[in-house]
Amino acid sequence: MQTLTPHVYWAQRHGEIYLRVELSDAQNLTIRVEENTLTFRGQGHGAKGENDYEFSLEFLKPVKPEVSHRSTQRQVNITVRKQEHDWWDRLTNLRLFLLLPFFLTDSFYDTFHTIADMMFFCQLLAVLEVMNPAVGLVKTGIVPPMIQVFGRNFILFIILGSLDDMQNKPVVFFVFYLWSSIEIVRYPFYMLACIDTKWKLLTWLRYTIWIPLYPLGVIAEAVAVIQSMPIFDETKLLSIPLPKGLGSRLSFSYVLHLYLVLMFLGLFLNFRHLYKQRRKQLRTKKRKPY
Repeated sequence: MQTLTPHVYWAQRHGEIYLRVELSDAQNLTIRVEENTLTFRGQGHGAKGENDYEFSLEFLKPVKPEVSHRSTQRQVNITVRKQEHDWWDRLTNLRLFLLLPFFLTDSFYDTFHTIADMMFFCQLLAVLEVMNPAVGLVKTGIVPPMIQVFGRNFILFIILGSLDDMQNKPVVFFVFYLWSSIEIVRYPFYMLACIDTKWKLLTWLRYTIWIPLYPLGVIAEAVAVIQSMPIFDETKLLSIPLPKGLGSRLSFSYVLHLYLVLMFLGLFLNFRHLYKQRRKQLRTKKRKPY
């Protein structure tokens, strides 16, 4: 078999470099970092069919020699840690056609690695949306925000955060995109309300945009849950120990089946709550006859 160069995509955080090698059913992998240069060799099915594939690249800045990788049926994911926390303008000093940034060519697969830290931070702060009505700071019900905050944190921390194999799936992009689209309208509305200011267009968007976005968001979350089930079955992660006679462990995927039902029940409750709010905020006042 001839030796070829596979397609390689890259992404980064301030402390890590992520490489995605498009090589399915990879075998006999040799991956190492020496003198700030990563070398890759392996067999698998790539752009030119079943062949030997290899490449090497010298990083733009110093990296640690330890390298970790995970091979799936579809690709090989490689993680390299930077010596210093910094944001690189590019991966190497050379501009190679095969080193394609995720966010330019395949942004769906890079979403989690790019903005996960910010999403973790924002969703932890979102717990305040439950605490504020609980202590009486705002005059709203506690159940609707609790359903939304718990649901999003469950998806973010349990489904996506704990499973590396979920983090490169396109569904992550749609989940984060739909969550953010709703908040882009919702939070400016709340900020203006703090200074007793109301914009008609923003008010209309606040009480209307959820109609298409909430169901789409729940559907995207449900897809993420369904895609995670076989991964939980395979890895036995979060599996529940059972008494003797009933088996060894209960897969966490059974919990996820129940969660799917509760997810759509929560959507119904939130839909009813938001519909009542919309009628209250957008109803037209009837003029009294003279």
